[in-house]
Amino acid sequence: MEFNNGDIEPKQGMKHKGKHDKPKPWDDPSIDHWKIEKFDPSWNEGGMLEVSSFSTLFPQYREKYLQEAWPIVRGALKEHGIACELNLVEGSMTVSTTRKTRDPYIIMKARDLIKLLSRSVPAPQAIKILDDEMQCDIIKIGNLVRNKERFVKRRQHLLGPNSSTLKALEILTGCYILVQGNSVAAMGPFKGLKQVRTVVLDCMQNKMHPIYHIKILMVKKELAKDPNLANENWDRFLPKFKKKNVKQKKVKSKEKKPYTPLPPPQQPSLIDLQLESGEYFLSDKRKSEKKWQEKREKQVEKAAENKRKREAAFVPPEEPIVQDHSKSVDDRNDVGFLADSLKRKAKELVTQKTLDHVNPKDYIAASKVPLTKKHKSSKI
Repeated sequence: MEFNNGDIEPKQGMKHKGKHDKPKPWDDPSIDHWKIEKFDPSWNEGGMLEVSSFSTLFPQYREKYLQEAWPIVRGALKEHGIACELNLVEGSMTVSTTRKTRDPYIIMKARDLIKLLSRSVPAPQAIKILDDEMQCDIIKIGNLVRNKERFVKRRQHLLGPNSSTLKALEILTGCYILVQGNSVAAMGPFKGLKQVRTVVLDCMQNKMHPIYHIKILMVKKELAKDPNLANENWDRFLPKFKKKNVKQKKVKSKEKKPYTPLPPPQQPSLIDLQLESGEYFLSDKRKSEKKWQEKREKQVEKAAENKRKREAAFVPPEEPIVQDHSKSVDDRNDVGFLADSLKRKAKELVTQKTLDHVNPKDYIAASKVPLTKKHKSSKI
């Protein structure tokens, strides 16, 4: 290794970073790398070397519909050079490549097609999966909830009243969604399928209701229209929902028992209890009589209680006594007025009697009045 002007010269044949960092012809901002180009048969003129095939089973209730729609499916697959077969004996559908097949990925699309048909997706809708821009996703929800009633209730949340929640999700995500049995079939672009899977799993696992996801998707759709917010974080604009548990169970705190190194005492057995009460030494006849007596006492008590309940329905309730305060005040005033009037009348009667028994001689001047000592002395 030689030093020259403070620089280190690497040995011949040594690798160094950035050796192959040269401008590439595809590093052009005008090229859209995410664009899916339509397949051109000239890209694969030789065709497929090996035969690839996929098959899937379908339920018995789909047999009649598949028989009617199979000519449409066969015609759509024939355009892409795919052979298909419907086996009603085994209840299966099979797709396979032929010598005319040029697109190597079309067999995967045909596999998705028969999967969707077996999951009750209508044939005109399922045929759209053959387009390059259309993808599908089968979300299995049967093993997410153990309780059957809870599973049905949460699956109904995805549909909503009159399937309004499902329609809103289809509009916002741009996907076709079908909830059938233990699976959810979705068709659409990759971005929409990812959103649908998140909504379905959060609903079935009881993490978030689909209505809240719809509100978030609506806000995102409005924010995407603004070019100024394209490169910013949208978390501050999105609504945040907290899970509220209404029914909170009160945890009962158990009192800690004092630690004892000895084991707990052995509980008495049934024979011990019978020996203690003396029942063990009774004969079978006495035991049966005792049981019958106890049963009879319980019946009598129960009959008396039922009779008391029946008779309680015929006992009239006590009427509440309403006191009229204004009336009592008026009565008190009337009594006082009567007492005053009686007293006044009594006085009048007394005065009247005194006037009736007046002696006129007491008021006559010439009446014979006995002379006192003073009068006698004045005369002498």
